[in-house]
Amino acid sequence: MSRKQKTPADLIEMCRVKPGKKLSLAEHDPGWAGDRDLPKAKRKAIAQQLLADGVAALAESQELLYAADTWSLLVIFQAMDAAGKDSTIKHVMSGVNPQGCQVFSFKHPSAEDLDHNFLWRCMKSLPERGRIGIFNRSYYEEVLIVKVHPQLIEAQRLPVGKPDTRFWQGRYDDINAFEHHLARNGTAIVKFFLNVSPAEQRERFLDRLRDPEKHWKYSAKDLDERQYWDQYMQAYEECIAATSTDWAPWYVVPADRKWVTRALVAEVLVATIRDLKLRWPEPAPAEREAIEAARRQLEAEAAGQQPA
Repeated sequence: MSRKQKTPADLIEMCRVKPGKKLSLAEHDPGWAGDRDLPKAKRKAIAQQLLADGVAALAESQELLYAADTWSLLVIFQAMDAAGKDSTIKHVMSGVNPQGCQVFSFKHPSAEDLDHNFLWRCMKSLPERGRIGIFNRSYYEEVLIVKVHPQLIEAQRLPVGKPDTRFWQGRYDDINAFEHHLARNGTAIVKFFLNVSPAEQRERFLDRLRDPEKHWKYSAKDLDERQYWDQYMQAYEECIAATSTDWAPWYVVPADRKWVTRALVAEVLVATIRDLKLRWPEPAPAEREAIEAARRQLEAEAAGQQPA
């Protein structure tokens, strides 16, 4: 890394996956933690300040998003287990008004879900104008875990044979078309892959197993899925490369240091809303007259006078 301090724009560009480019996750260091010429304590302090500034800016941006009522923001988090999705959402969105934000976690599909197309259950949870919607996992599971475990396709009872290259490309095409439709109709989309290393995942699993208060976070399935690490990385590379677009970009965010992850996610979200170029609503002439009359009345009351 250069000795020159990276700007927030540099950091965002570092993580963004350019459309049409082949992705190699080996080129994205999950342990990246800033300029190594600086002491770790200094780097951590810088990241924490970026996060604090980002949380404050995001709170202001969310208020403008709500007031403008022309756009919504869909934020998608995908990652391997223990990459820090929950804690990132908790810290980055800590300053946002709960009335303007909603979080959905998508687990194993229900029988009703399986009776519909693979986008259906997420479509029901899309944010309305003025709100931020967060998907903790999403329809991307249908080209990730389902691709690693293709036997899951059988439960969907699709009129297709064995899933092949054309099948998966069809799903990527469906996702791109769906997200393009959303973007054209006022939903900005930003997607994060929290890139954790297998070594760091192992330490976080051990932390859960050693601490009785964290046992509730552990599932035997976690270790089972860890065995498929290489297959998952290949699925992520293919998926992200195929679905990172100008209207719905992917960001590969280093996740071995949570303070890095949170700061970067906050920076991307603030920049995404800023790029919408939102404006505060302006009242019509009649509304301005009513506002002025109300102001005069209340100021007269405050001064102990009778309104004219």
